[in-house]
Amino acid sequence: MKTLAVWIATAALACATATDDFIARAAENHGESGAKAARFLVDHMPAADRAALTADFLTANLDLALKARESFPWAKSVPDKIFLNDVLPYAVFDETRDPWRADFLAKAAPLVAGAATASEAAQALNRGLFKLVQTHYDTARMRPNQSPAESIRQGKATCTGLSIILVDACRAVGIPARAVGTPLWSNCRGNHTWVEIWDGGWHFTGADESDPKGLDRGWFTGDAARADAANPLHAIYATSWKHDGPAFPMVWAPGSDSVGAVDVTARYAKSSTAPAPAEIGVRYFESGQRREIPGQLTDAAGKSISAFRTKAGTADLNDMSRLHAKAGRSYRLRFEIDGSSWQTAPFTAAAGPTTINVNRADLQPVKAALTRDQAAALIEKTFQEITAVQRETRAAELDGKSIAIAGKTLRWLEKTAGDAPPNGRSLWISMHGGGGAPAAVNDGQWRNQLALYQPAEGIYVAPRAPTDTWNLWHEAHIDPLFSRLIEDMIALRGVDPDKVYLMGYSAGGDGVWQLAPRMADRFAAAAMMAGHPNEASLAGLRNLPFAIFMGADDAAYDRNKIAAAKALELDALQKSDPAGYIHEAHIFPGLGHWMNRKDAIALPWMAKFSRNPWPRKIVWHQDDVTHERFYWLQLPPGTAQAGTDFTANVAGQKIDLTGDFPPGTRLLLHDALLDLDKPILVSRNGAPVSRHEVARSSEVIRQSLATRLDPKSTPTAVITLD
Repeated sequence: MKTLAVWIATAALACATATDDFIARAAENHGESGAKAARFLVDHMPAADRAALTADFLTANLDLALKARESFPWAKSVPDKIFLNDVLPYAVFDETRDPWRADFLAKAAPLVAGAATASEAAQALNRGLFKLVQTHYDTARMRPNQSPAESIRQGKATCTGLSIILVDACRAVGIPARAVGTPLWSNCRGNHTWVEIWDGGWHFTGADESDPKGLDRGWFTGDAARADAANPLHAIYATSWKHDGPAFPMVWAPGSDSVGAVDVTARYAKSSTAPAPAEIGVRYFESGQRREIPGQLTDAAGKSISAFRTKAGTADLNDMSRLHAKAGRSYRLRFEIDGSSWQTAPFTAAAGPTTINVNRADLQPVKAALTRDQAAALIEKTFQEITAVQRETRAAELDGKSIAIAGKTLRWLEKTAGDAPPNGRSLWISMHGGGGAPAAVNDGQWRNQLALYQPAEGIYVAPRAPTDTWNLWHEAHIDPLFSRLIEDMIALRGVDPDKVYLMGYSAGGDGVWQLAPRMADRFAAAAMMAGHPNEASLAGLRNLPFAIFMGADDAAYDRNKIAAAKALELDALQKSDPAGYIHEAHIFPGLGHWMNRKDAIALPWMAKFSRNPWPRKIVWHQDDVTHERFYWLQLPPGTAQAGTDFTANVAGQKIDLTGDFPPGTRLLLHDALLDLDKPILVSRNGAPVSRHEVARSSEVIRQSLATRLDPKSTPTAVITLD
């Protein structure tokens, strides 16, 4: 602790020096006005930035902001108060701090050439910038609060990432801009982020949703009109660098007060005593892409009311079919897709304009559904088809023993033992120790890991951590890399998806504590050797057999004491839930951090277990690295929040759910879980039971295998919660 205290004090001193140096440079380069701007930036910057940002970074940001103010006609008339708060800042939310100004200035200046006003310039940027940087709306982005560079590298962002890009691009050419959003629409259909720019007053637009008719238009105006200032969850907020009001409620960082906000609900909410007519906007998606197909609005019984055709291709995201209906009445949408008729579940039309995003996986066939045997055959057929298409790419990864995703690379060493069982080989992922050390040290630990254990059968993989940081194995990039490795092995090396095991020593044990609960649905069993759990929760281990191995004298970081305490915690969890939390704990007397290979007994213990991909009870705790799917629960994109808890129980044909499940949550179903030929009852948090008739669907199978190449956990039907 003494060393940590010294480090904190040193960092604080360095921070003070950096900000003081920045203010001094601003005064020297720009006089008192520059010093005033620098002081404003420093006075209201988040504490984390004071500890991390350099004087060079801050100086470059200020110099370019002042240059823009002098270079563009609309910028010269911006009042100081607005310039400081909505042009000068280097960030919008809590995104990674990129030095974006110079690049966006170079890209934006030609786009706004000829614009006479800030409104015209903002429109020009919204029309042209996203095409220039080839970045558009895509829920496959890594996270919602991406910096411009992170979004542009992927070519993907959701509304928040796109809004950050547009706000920063506007600021780069001196247009005051801020992000605006709501934590949750009052109709509980999700949240949204958009952009406001200042041109004598504040005007709004959707990012990458330019409307040729001008600003203050967007698909979300109907939803925004029903915002509720009295309910903070349904209010509308604009970001503010000056933090003298509420905090902006960032849905990806619940509880954070690092970003200031202005409550702007009154500018959007409309009050009326007369019921508004229903106007339904329809967008149709397949595999994340819009598609143009014919459709009909029908009543709940299927009688046609009106015909339409969805839009796609070069059509703007806001350009969609709009259908007139009566508020409060029940309807369906029916589509003709590749010669077959598909329809939505019944829904009640809400007053005012709303948008329905239809995904093919959410549709129910109008004609006869698949039988149980047909669904099983189709899973195997589709798995083989997808594998054939992806064989070359996946084979290159396996042959090169290297997988790269989002700038991080996972390499590995491997060995194979025993004869392959009829159902496929087992896979053992064994994580090395080290961390917080030079690469050569971690390389040595990696090579040692290959020889540390020997399964009786299976492919034993010793991966090399992509980084050399102390938290080698529980950074956010590990989860998709391990998922890809597992799926490569399933597709091309004959690995049984139900026989995948996780283990690790020292820092690798740290990773097991963290990864096993949050990826429990991918593993058959896990063993932790000489690791520290940090803040990891054990709740997610309900269906994953888990073993603890520790030397009784391994006192560094209190590993021995914590391991013993965690063993007792698992005892208590199993006592309260006897069907779950299978575990073993071995605290070896007289041994320290090295256990003289006594921990090797973990392998035959783990090998006894196979994964159950369809457990009848799920306990899901979202770690700081969140997931959208856990066993047969799937959250809508962008809604996963750290620290949230869900449970699900199946008894006969009834599913009982507990937790704050967001609208659009999907229950992924299979006959191994319940009988899909019979009605299914769903109860949420004690609310009245809802009855569902489901159909096994080829599209559910295809969509699931396209996102997770794991045939044994592939659902054949879906219930989508409203």
